[in-house]
Amino acid sequence: MNSGNEPTNSAPATAGPDTTNSAVAPEATAATLITNIAGLVTNDPSLGRGSPRSSKFESGGGSPLGLIRDAAVVIEGDRVVWIGESSKAPATDNRVDVGGRAVIPGFVDSHSHLVFAGDRTAEFNARMSGRPYEAGGIRTTVAATRAATDAELEATLTRYLREALRQGTTTFETKSGYGLTVEDEARALRVAARHTDEVTYLGAHVVPAEHADDPAAYVALVTGEMLDACAPHARWIDVFCEEGAFDGDQARAILTAGKARGLHPRVHANQLSYGPGVRLAVELDAASADHCTHLTDEDVDALAHSATVATLLPGAEFSTRARWPDARRLLDAGATVALSTDCNPGSSFTSSMPFCVALAVRDMGMTPDEAVWSATAGGAAALRRTDVGRLTPGARADLVVLDAPSHVHLAYRPGVPLVTRVWRAGVPVVG
Repeated sequence: MNSGNEPTNSAPATAGPDTTNSAVAPEATAATLITNIAGLVTNDPSLGRGSPRSSKFESGGGSPLGLIRDAAVVIEGDRVVWIGESSKAPATDNRVDVGGRAVIPGFVDSHSHLVFAGDRTAEFNARMSGRPYEAGGIRTTVAATRAATDAELEATLTRYLREALRQGTTTFETKSGYGLTVEDEARALRVAARHTDEVTYLGAHVVPAEHADDPAAYVALVTGEMLDACAPHARWIDVFCEEGAFDGDQARAILTAGKARGLHPRVHANQLSYGPGVRLAVELDAASADHCTHLTDEDVDALAHSATVATLLPGAEFSTRARWPDARRLLDAGATVALSTDCNPGSSFTSSMPFCVALAVRDMGMTPDEAVWSATAGGAAALRRTDVGRLTPGARADLVVLDAPSHVHLAYRPGVPLVTRVWRAGVPVVG
C-alpha cells in the first residue's frame, strides 16, 4: 500500500488562487465529479476570512479553512482539477453524490512510530494506576523489535496503516527508533520505505542498554556507521532531545551529521521537561519540533518567527496523563501548528487523527477549524509538502467524506466513526 507521496523541499505554500470561479472548468473527460457536498474544506484561506498566510491564524478571526458551501470537486487521475459550487460544476463521465455530507482533505499524520514489535499493555495499565511515563520504557519495545522478523514488522506496519486509512489518514510519516543497532535501524527503514516516502531515521531515540555506560560511543555510532547504513532509506533525521535520552550537544551533533548526509532534521522537543530541543530545532531549520509541551516565552517566540512547525501530539498526553500542550499560546503568537497521532506502542497507541482533533479542541485550546487545519494542512507543512493537506486544483486528490454535514462534528461527536469514504491519489480506498 504505497502512499504515492511526492516530497518537495519547498516551504509550505501561502494562499492559493481563488479557485471557486477563476479556475477554468475542464471539458467533459473521464474525470469524476464529487458533488452535493454540504461543506468543502479546501484549506485555501483566500476562499474564507482566515489570515492571508495559510499557516497562521488570527485569534478570534475568521475560518482558515476556505470553506465552500454546497460544493463540488472534480478529480482526474490523481489530482484535483476543479472545485467550486455544485451549480457551476463541469460535466464529467463519472458522478458521485455524497448526499449533503462534509468533505475534508485527507489527514496528514506527520509523526508516527509504526515499525515495532511487542506489546506494552502492562506498562499502560501500571501507568494508569499511578506510575509516571519515562523515556526508558522505549527499551521494552526495542527488545521485542530486535527479535522480530522483517515479515512480522511489516505485518504490524500494514495493519496500522489500514487502520489509519479507515479513519481518513492518506499521508503519513513514520520512524525507525526501536532497533538501535546498525542492522535493525536499517531494516526498519527499508520496511517503512516500501509504504511511504516520509521516512525518518531515529537511531537517536534512546541510548540502548549495551551503551548505557558509554553514551558518547553510541552517539558516534548513530552519526557514523549507523547513519551510513540508514541515510539511503530515509528523508528525515530525528532525535529525542530530552532528559533520559539525548542532551542538546548530543542532539546537535546527530542532526548536523544527518544534514551533511542530506537528511532534513525533525526534533522530539520539550515533551517531558523544559530543555534546548525547540530552540535547537529552529536553529537547524528543522521541519518540525514535536511535542512542545514545556515551552518558555523564548521557545514560543522562536517558533513563531521560524519555518519550524510546532507539532502537537495530544494522544501522548491522553495516554500518559501528562500536562497538555498549550496550542492557544502557540497560535496566538503566530506559530504554525500541526496535529499528529504519535502512534506508538508505549505512550500514544492511537492511529486516529479524528480523536486527536477532538482532544485538541477539548483540552488544548484550539477551535474546531484550527484543529482540522492543523491535522491536514498543518501536517503537510510539517512535512514541507505542498501537494497534500488541501483541496485545490493541482493538489493530490486525497478526500475524506464525513457522515456529518460539517467538519465541526469531528470534535462535536468524539469517538464516533464519522469517516465514510476516502479517496487517496484519486482512487477510492474506503467506502
